Amino acid sequence: MTQSVVVQVGQCGNQVGCRFWDLALREHAHVNKRGLYDEAISSFFRNVDSRKSDGAAFGVGGRIQHLKARAVLVDMEEGVVNEILQGPLREVFDSTQLLTDVSGSGNNWAVGHMTYGSAYREQIVDKLRKAAEQCDCLQCFFLIHSMGGGTGSGLGTRVLSLLEEEFPAVCRIVTSIYPSAEDDVITSPYNSILAMNELTEHADCVLPVENQSLVDIVNKIKVMSHGAKPGLIIKRNSTVTSGQGGLSGAEKPFDAMNNIVANLLLNITSSARFEGSLNMDLNEIAMNLVPFPRLHYLVPSLTPLYTLADINVPPRRLDQMFSDAFSKDHQLIQADPKHSLYLACALMVRGNVQVSDVRRNIERLRPSLPFVSWNQEGWKTSLCSVPPVGHSHSLLALANNTCVKPTFVELRERFTKLYRKKAHLHHYLHVEGMEQSFFSEAVASLSSLIEEYHHLDATKAKLMPDAPRLSIPR
Repeated sequence: MTQSVVVQVGQCGNQVGCRFWDLALREHAHVNKRGLYDEAISSFFRNVDSRKSDGAAFGVGGRIQHLKARAVLVDMEEGVVNEILQGPLREVFDSTQLLTDVSGSGNNWAVGHMTYGSAYREQIVDKLRKAAEQCDCLQCFFLIHSMGGGTGSGLGTRVLSLLEEEFPAVCRIVTSIYPSAEDDVITSPYNSILAMNELTEHADCVLPVENQSLVDIVNKIKVMSHGAKPGLIIKRNSTVTSGQGGLSGAEKPFDAMNNIVANLLLNITSSARFEGSLNMDLNEIAMNLVPFPRLHYLVPSLTPLYTLADINVPPRRLDQMFSDAFSKDHQLIQADPKHSLYLACALMVRGNVQVSDVRRNIERLRPSLPFVSWNQEGWKTSLCSVPPVGHSHSLLALANNTCVKPTFVELRERFTKLYRKKAHLHHYLHVEGMEQSFFSEAVASLSSLIEEYHHLDATKAKLMPDAPRLSIPR
């Protein structure tokens, strides 16, 4: 059985990671009623009960015994990590796998990447090695971080480069939370551009998630929950925003948004954690969806966002789930894939769904989805028999699509507005090891990436068949 390690960096990374661990434990407790330590649990958890190597007790909402998450938690402020250690999941994390400081990175990529990256390099490498040594067959590192702040963007991408340096053969899948245009961190365009350069160079796959898309999904679910349409009743605890998520205290505004990202991770790891008729190996994601090494940004789309109270699933609703996966309303970034070019697409299905259902829907949707000419059959599918708790079935679509280009163009524009005036630049250049050339290299890398997507988009017109012409009798 293969294992994976989750690396959580910064406030956002640790909050999302904590909610992932809580949801994962809920799923395993729901499926594994006797609480036995099995191969499914071993994929992301260690059994530290030396008295009973073939079994482990675990639960949700109370003390968790014997199981330890295969995780490394890093933050240069100790607030969130301390909150996790005081919450219901405190027993899940090994104290030797935590690394915190007190002062934070001051929303400065250079402080996170250069200052803390150098100061804590050996400790980070040591914790990563220990986590890897506790795996029988290490398959993947999942890195969770945000792009707008200092620790997530700076130290997060430094950790990514260390992963490539220390474990070059192990797949690196990164979930990156991108700031919205109205972000309250004034330097977030600088941090995001500098982090993008690192993601393009050192990640195998990046799952970009935009804060604004998360806000829109949360609002959409709220509207539905309050009965926007008569006769549609949302099943209790069935939305992707439900659940306390392992932190103590009252729900915070970002909790529902973090829960959506945790569900993304829950679904992408489902084949590694549970059996299915057509499981997808985590290494296959990059192998099948990334034809060019730099173009590894995969647009995630989740459906359903909620389950209706009538749990019988007619084929029509199942088909609707597949249609929704290609709708911009269900994507975790604001983009329209149907008007852009697909390089490849993965459909990761959970629950009681048949291979025939998947094939039927691919054939139904294929004519409306423009694929590159050399990869018309660029579909990868997986079927996991265990649905998320509260749902009868679910679907995660991962699209390698040129629709990410506008997100990157907007990011570059926001960067240029600041950089043209040299605003706040001195905060970065005062950091030891940081040079102005880092900015020019980062924006050049992003411009090159945008150009590569633009070049592919230019081929789309040749792929789309001409509309049938109206013949007028003479």
